[in-house]
Amino acid sequence: MHTIEEIQMLSFTIILHAGNARSSSMEAIALAKSYEFEEARKKIEEADKEFTEAHNYQTKLLQAEANGVENPVTVILVHAQDHLMTAMTVKELANEMIDMYERMQMIEEGKR
Repeated sequence: MHTIEEIQMLSFTIILHAGNARSSSMEAIALAKSYEFEEARKKIEEADKEFTEAHNYQTKLLQAEANGVENPVTVILVHAQDHLMTAMTVKELANEMIDMYERMQMIEEGKR
């Protein structure tokens, strides 16, 4: 079993990486809005790297539980999971918005 302190540390680490991913995704939207698509896609790549880190910590908890280890469910762990899922949604929307702004630019330039 993981101790409460270990769960808290894992949770804070997930929150850290999910927060970084969300920030990079929001920056990607701002860059896309300025038609800076290459830079926007780089921010999405940064977000993906942060998601990989967050998922690595999440996977540790999932694997332990799958192996019969009981993990205490704390409010901070629930918050970490919520933070991760919200950040994933922001990234998905950022990708859609990058595509949308690219289309807008083409329309503005008459390139349909």
